[in-house]
Amino acid sequence: MLSVCAYFQVHQPCRLRAFRVFDIGESDEYFDEAKDRQILQRVAERCYRPMNRLLLDLIKQHEGRFRVAFSLSGTVLEQLERFEPDTLKTFQDLAATGCVEFLGETYYHSLAFVHDLDEFDEQVARHSDAIERWFGTRPTVFRNTELIYSDAVAHHVAQLGFEAVLCEGADRVLGWRSPTFVRQSPGPEQLPLLLKDYRLSDDIAFRFGDQGWHEYPLQAETFARWVNAKHGNGDVVNLFMDYETFGEHQWASTGIFEFMAALPARLLAHPDTIFQTPSEVIRSHRPAGALSVPDFVSWADIERDLTAWLGNDMQWMAARALYALRGPVLATADPVQIERWRQLTTSDHFYYMCTKWFADGDVHKYFNPFESPYDAYIAFMNILSDLSTRVGARHAESAHA
Repeated sequence: MLSVCAYFQVHQPCRLRAFRVFDIGESDEYFDEAKDRQILQRVAERCYRPMNRLLLDLIKQHEGRFRVAFSLSGTVLEQLERFEPDTLKTFQDLAATGCVEFLGETYYHSLAFVHDLDEFDEQVARHSDAIERWFGTRPTVFRNTELIYSDAVAHHVAQLGFEAVLCEGADRVLGWRSPTFVRQSPGPEQLPLLLKDYRLSDDIAFRFGDQGWHEYPLQAETFARWVNAKHGNGDVVNLFMDYETFGEHQWASTGIFEFMAALPARLLAHPDTIFQTPSEVIRSHRPAGALSVPDFVSWADIERDLTAWLGNDMQWMAARALYALRGPVLATADPVQIERWRQLTTSDHFYYMCTKWFADGDVHKYFNPFESPYDAYIAFMNILSDLSTRVGARHAESAHA
């Protein structure tokens, strides 16, 4: 039996204003709520609502045999609740089918695991609480921000009680091995790992609308044939991608919705192909040995490492300054300042500072509110300076009270 495991990442950050040096000490309006609303409403119209309707129809059409998984960041959930409550209801309608699994992650879609494990634990716990509050279920499978993974991630999230973790199936990680088998982390935890089939996933996420691609236009029959070719050579095909692939990155005019509408039937036509959620996969298939990933891997860019967020001096300086402020911010016990600081941990802010070239650079421009990486860095550091000043003032007030 071959399992098809489809997982979609849903995330929108709280975008920063172009905060100037002259704003330090004069304004605490760090975030561009109007921009967040504009982008969320656009993406909801193009992607979230039509794709959620399609998935709901497919679940009903195939009587529950079609199943998917989502990871929704806390920031996108807050924006949906504030700006698009009807769209949030469509995610809840999917949850009510019992055919959708919601994964755990950091609430703020942050790089906290790389910088501060205490903060990581706080954000993961808050995210699990949020998923339970909005969807009535508590995550048991973990997906770190942007699929960032290493042996240390597996060890730590196992201690938090998660039963499996998702990982990028990068060639440098797998070597001669295939992503079509469940693996497990080394060490005593032996946490099951689900590895993204990046070739098949990227055929949909990146190449689908490319008219220069030799497989364009991609048909559901063709893709199903590629998946079914894995029979006898694996247990699971993990299709992991951004949810905005559908209707936003790949516009409706490319035929992406028609492709997805036809795909489940084509796959399920094979008597030994089924759809399963991540938790169902690990219950159905035994791990085919351990896989050690000593260094961080992610699903970002050609390198599939951390350089999308920590690849230049600006990014490193911003991250160090941000996490150095954690202790003083928490010590204020001021929920407003703590929330602002945590919103600054969102990985997108560092992604916008990336100075990569060529194809990766185009990806980094998507949804980017800044004209250049340097503008992103300056705005971030100005905001951090203002926040630091306000935190210092709070401590001074407390000392004199």
